[in-house]
Amino acid sequence: MSVPATAARNYWRALAIIFAVLFTYAAVLVKLSRDWWLDENYSHGLLVPFIIGYILWQQRDNFAAEPVRPSVLLGGLAVAFALFALWTGVAGAELYTQRMSLVLLIAGTVVYFAGLGYLRLILVPLGLLILAIPIPAIVFNKIAFPLQLFASRCAVWSMSVLGIPVLRQGNVIELKPLNSFDTKKLEVVEACSGIRSLMTLVTLAVVFAYFTHPRGGDSNQPRGRFGWLRSYGFWRSTIIVCSAVPIAILTNASRVSGTGILSRYYGTQIADGFFHTFSGWVIYIIAFLLLFLVGWVMDRFFKPKTTSAAKPTDLVTQIPREHATVAAASSTTVAPAEGTE
Repeated sequence: MSVPATAARNYWRALAIIFAVLFTYAAVLVKLSRDWWLDENYSHGLLVPFIIGYILWQQRDNFAAEPVRPSVLLGGLAVAFALFALWTGVAGAELYTQRMSLVLLIAGTVVYFAGLGYLRLILVPLGLLILAIPIPAIVFNKIAFPLQLFASRCAVWSMSVLGIPVLRQGNVIELKPLNSFDTKKLEVVEACSGIRSLMTLVTLAVVFAYFTHPRGGDSNQPRGRFGWLRSYGFWRSTIIVCSAVPIAILTNASRVSGTGILSRYYGTQIADGFFHTFSGWVIYIIAFLLLFLVGWVMDRFFKPKTTSAAKPTDLVTQIPREHATVAAASSTTVAPAEGTE
């Protein structure tokens, strides 16, 4: 069979698989897109498919160089379990299970037709897809409410340091603005808990760590099966992604604290409207700059120095003296003896 015919068959097979997946998960994808459009906590999901597409396009040379080693057993088991999870999620009306089964189905399909090497190349796109899937409401509330309490505590502490009289009851802050005769209540609602910035910033950290990951032929790169555990790039990416969590929490706490302080002097109405939206964008910018700072510090103080390629003149001077002597002796011609023809 000719190469063009084989390539055409592979394209048709890929298109058939894509259409089959889209048909099977049509309802799941429609609901997921609606959540991305309506739920501000996961509005970053609207950009995730485009980022994934760009990453896959950027990896096209690696896909072409990676040998195809299909794993029928492992991939088939993953696909079967993904379809079972989809059926379970539909029967139990659990959207998170249905959506996570899509991720598992994609991974199992890649392993089935191409092998674990291709799965390694799409780990970052799969991770971004997982971060764009809304978590169950019970888990969301378990995370959001402690963040609300933490932000309100930070606001009360900041105001107390500045000598502002304040009272906190759970996530409700009670204070008396200067231009008011009555006390006002400032509630740290779920939207101000910081979970929205947490979800977005972790996704942004993964994208930032991926596109700034050190690449190129580094001779100092650890070798071996688990050499990546000792590589600088792995730990740099891990630290950047993990640092997004405290950065998101602390910047949001600073935002709530600043809102409480300004409410003392300008009234609680400052917590709504333009200032609330504007401060949210400012916090995102500050959080990203802090992420950039973490990456800069890692590259500035912890990045191992790579050995530069030696110049031809340097290679000549590095030849040992005895090797040069032997080379010179072997290159001399022996003069013919007298009287010989």
